[in-house]
Amino acid sequence: MLTNFILLAQNLISPPAFLIIPFLVLIGMIAAGPIFFGHFWEHNYKKVAVVLGLTVLGFYLFVLQDVHMPIHTFFEYASFAILLSALYISAGGIYININANATPAMNVALVAIGAVLANLVGTTGASLLLIRPFIRLNVHRIKPYQIVFFIFIVSNAGGLLTPLGDPPLFIGFLKGVPFFWTLQHLFIPWIVAIVLLCLAFYLVDRRNKVTDYTPRPEVVAKNEEKTEFYVKGKRNLFWLAIIIGAIFLDPNVVEGLPHIYYDGNKFSFLREIIQLTAAFFCYRNSSKTALAGNQFSFHPILEVVFLFFGIFFTMMPALQLSAEIASSPQYAQYITPNFLYWATGSLSGFLDNAPTYANFLSLAMAKYDMAQSSVVEVRQFATGTGTDPITLTLLEAISLSSVLFGAFTYIGNGPNFMVKAIAESAGIKMPSFFGYIIRYSIPFLLPILVIIWYLVVHLKLF
Repeated sequence: MLTNFILLAQNLISPPAFLIIPFLVLIGMIAAGPIFFGHFWEHNYKKVAVVLGLTVLGFYLFVLQDVHMPIHTFFEYASFAILLSALYISAGGIYININANATPAMNVALVAIGAVLANLVGTTGASLLLIRPFIRLNVHRIKPYQIVFFIFIVSNAGGLLTPLGDPPLFIGFLKGVPFFWTLQHLFIPWIVAIVLLCLAFYLVDRRNKVTDYTPRPEVVAKNEEKTEFYVKGKRNLFWLAIIIGAIFLDPNVVEGLPHIYYDGNKFSFLREIIQLTAAFFCYRNSSKTALAGNQFSFHPILEVVFLFFGIFFTMMPALQLSAEIASSPQYAQYITPNFLYWATGSLSGFLDNAPTYANFLSLAMAKYDMAQSSVVEVRQFATGTGTDPITLTLLEAISLSSVLFGAFTYIGNGPNFMVKAIAESAGIKMPSFFGYIIRYSIPFLLPILVIIWYLVVHLKLF
C-alpha cells in the first residue's frame, strides 16, 4: 500500500527537470538581490516572486494539464499565509517591554523562555511576541548574530516538544502521531539542542566589550537594577488564543466540520475564516500605544506572503521529483534513520520543512507497506506496535531533522523570514541568504546538528 502523496506523484505526469529552474532563480535572487541590486529588488521582489510562481503554475495547468498538485499547493499556501498573517497582526498589538541591562545572561534567559513558549503558542507565535522586546532590550548593542541565534532557538529548535511547536510536528499529529509523542521521545534531544545553542549564544555574546553594555534609559531613570517587564495590549491575547485554538479545527481530525473535498482530501476553510476574522477585530481594537511602540507596519508580513507565494509554487517540481526518486523500490534499502535524518534535514532547510516532513513520513511508512492516510497505521508506526521497532527511530529522525534543520536558511521555516523582515524594518542589517548560511549556520548550527545525529540517531542513546 502506497501513501497518498506517492500515489499522487505516480498518477501525474512527471515534471521535467528544467522546471526547478524558477525555484533556483528565486532562491538566487533572494540571496543576491539585496546585495547586488538592492534598489531593484526592494521595489520589485513582489513582481519577481509572483511571476516565477505563476510561470510554474501555468506550466502545470496548461502544459502538464495537472490541476492536482497546484490545488494541493494552493490550500497549503493559503493556510500558511493566513495563519502567519493572523499571528503577525495579533502579536503586533501586544507591546512587551523589559527593563533590564542587555547582558549575555539576560539574552540567553529570554531566548530560553522563548524556547519553552514556542511549544505553547508555536514557533511563529513565540517569535512574533518576543522579537520586538528582544530588539528593544538590546537596542544599544544590537547585532545581527543576536537575531540569528533568536531564529535558531525560538523560531525553530524551541518548538520540538509539542505538535503546536512547529508545523512539521503538527502535520504528524493531524495524521495520527499521538499528541504527547514528541514530549515523550524528543525531550532529551530538545534539552541537548537548546543547551548547546544557548551556550554558543552566550559565548558569542560575551565577546562584546564590557563598555558596550550601556544601561537602558528606563533602568537609569528609576535608579534600580531589578529586572521588570510590562505588557500593553493584553486584550490581544484573547484573539491570539482564538487564532491558535482554530489550528485544531481540521476537518481531517474533527468530523462534521465544513470543508472542501477534493482528490480524497478534506481542505479546511472554516479555520482560515476564523483566523482572518480574529485578526481583523484584533487590529481594529488594538491599542494604538502598543502598535506605535512596536512600530507596527504591514511591510514585513507582505514581504513574507509574496516571497512564499513564489517559493510554494516554484518548489512544486522539486518536491514532486524528490518524492518520485525516493519512492523508487531500488531506494527502499536506503531508508534508514541515518539517511532520513540527513535527507529530511537537507531538504527541510531549502524546501520548507512542513511538506518535507510529510513526504519523508510517506516514504518511510511505504517501506513497511503502511499508509499515512490511516490514522491507526501512523500511530503504529510512531510507537513501533505491530511493526519493526525501528520505525520509532525513523520517525524520531524525521521529526528532529525537519524541525532543527528548518533554521539552516531563511526559507526553512516560516518564522525565519518573518523575524528577518522585522529586524530589517528596525534598521538591523541582516546577513544575506548565503551569508546567513556561511557565517552562522555552518559554524554554529551544523556542529550541533551533527552532535544530535550522533547521540540520538546513530548511537540511539536517548
